[in-house]
Amino acid sequence: MNDSPEQQDISDALGENIPYLRRFARAMTGSQQSGDTFAAASLEAILADRSMLDGVDVRTGLFRVLYGIWASAGAPVEEGESGARAKAQRRLASLTNNSREALLLHTIEGFSFTEIATIIGVSQSEAEDLVSIARREMSDNTAGSVMIIEDEAIIAMDLESIVAEMGHRITGVARTRDEAVELARTDPPELVLADIQLADNSSGIDAVNDILSQLGTRPVIFITAFPERLLTGDKPEPAFLISKPYSVDQVISAVSQAMFFSSTETLNA
Repeated sequence: MNDSPEQQDISDALGENIPYLRRFARAMTGSQQSGDTFAAASLEAILADRSMLDGVDVRTGLFRVLYGIWASAGAPVEEGESGARAKAQRRLASLTNNSREALLLHTIEGFSFTEIATIIGVSQSEAEDLVSIARREMSDNTAGSVMIIEDEAIIAMDLESIVAEMGHRITGVARTRDEAVELARTDPPELVLADIQLADNSSGIDAVNDILSQLGTRPVIFITAFPERLLTGDKPEPAFLISKPYSVDQVISAVSQAMFFSSTETLNA
């Protein structure tokens, strides 16, 4: 039996939002594998009972179902037994409940406070408070050094300004893969903020992988105009991904979280 036009519209809307649902699920759970598991469970639940979307738009309803399934499972986050991952989990445990999730929903996924309230089951004022709390708790961490890999001068200057105003030291700006590797070798950064496509048609992903192979694991934030191309599930994906055009809040949120958590997974070219 063919779907009705309304059902087809819902299916299309679900499909369009899957990459972003997976991005949020990964950030929320700390793992691509566990994030995908919860995202898949959410889709299965909705396909089995589409009334779960009643009263809200498809995107908000989809994220609400995901959050509800994750919360009912005990809000699990991938555990690290030692080293950077264990440190990250200890830091996560210190955060106010729901605050980081509210921040992710607002700054990375672009939900309004009203929509966040619907997704996590709080009032609008509580949603606003949670976002403020998350920003404060994450910004209280020690400032660090940040390297920017970006070939567009105006964007690079903008990112430098945002990151410096947060209290971080900029080690420099690289426009190509080779420049990035050399800069990292000269002044090893604690965080890398990288564009995907660089000036000489080299890859920011390759540059980051070169840097991590030489310096070891450290947080990485990727910036791209086409995030859906990197959120396919076909291979390892970036833990922190900002869409172009970005907002100041998105950069601040991603940098704060990347610095807050001392490790990250990155793409394999």
